[in-house]
Order: sequence, then C-alpha cells, then structure tokens
Amino acid sequence: MAIDTSRQFKPINIALLTVSDTRGPEDDTSGDILAERIRGAGHKLAARAIEKDDATVLVKRLNNWIDDPAIDAIVSTGGTGLTGRDVTPEALDRIKDKEIPGFGELFRWISYQTIGTSTVQSRALAVVARGTYIFALPGSNGAVKDGWDGILAEQLDSRNRPCNFVELMPRLREH
Repeated sequence: MAIDTSRQFKPINIALLTVSDTRGPEDDTSGDILAERIRGAGHKLAARAIEKDDATVLVKRLNNWIDDPAIDAIVSTGGTGLTGRDVTPEALDRIKDKEIPGFGELFRWISYQTIGTSTVQSRALAVVARGTYIFALPGSNGAVKDGWDGILAEQLDSRNRPCNFVELMPRLREH
C-alpha cells in the first residue's frame, strides 16, 4: 500500500455535490474542504452544486453528471444519516449498477477511530453508475476529511499500489 512514484499520476475530473436543506455556498464548509483536497491532489473540480435533501432532485443532478463525459467521478457530502430527510443512499439505489460495499465498511472503520460507536449512524457508501464512480460521504467536516484522507486520496491516485479506482475506469462499462 503505497504510492509508486515510477508510475504517472493521472488527474481525473471530479464533480462535488453537497446535499443539504440548510447550507448555501457561503457556509458549505464540508464542500469547501473537499474542493480544496480535490484540487490539492492534482485533480480537476469539474462541477460543484448544492441540492436539497430530495431523492428525485438528487437523481436528476447525478444522472446529468453521470451522462457528462467530462466527469469521471462524483463525491457527495451530506444526506447519509438516519433522519427522514437523509435520502442520498436512496437516490443512489435508483441509479447504481454496482455497489462498492468495502467503501462504506472502511469509512466506518476509519470514522470509528475518531467518533467511536457513533459511526454506526453513517450510511456512507459508494457505487458505480453507468461507468461513473459516486462516493457519498456524511456532511460533517470530520467525515469528509476521514473519507478523503483515509480512502479517496489513495484510491483516486493512479500511482497507488497494489491497485486503485483510476486504473479500473476504462473497464467500468464492460459487459
């Protein structure tokens, strides 16, 4: 598990979606943290939006980004909790082709190191939809740091060994 500096870094285009009924551009701190980390890692922030906790609205936004050839992956923050308004996982269920169960499992393990058993309230998950990765993180600043720093920074780096998400991208639409 290491970055192989003999391999070339391949930047990808990432869309960032904040799911919230209460946050706007001026106070989207978790979105700001992710945008900074995406750019800091050498990737392109291809799009950014804030949408309300409404599964139909989320599905429409996600489908538009999935169908955009200029977007390789989507990272969302928010809407993964247990309340009635938290519908990000339900929106992803409508569009996913495959789930990536290890993402949510690993996220909760990393999060446990910080917040203990409260991590069981997170429904963080990742899916592949029509060849596009979608990673759904909780909306707190700590959660997006855990998700990016603990998983996505390495898995979205084409130099990560023994394997990474980027090297699978050309094959995601195979049947």
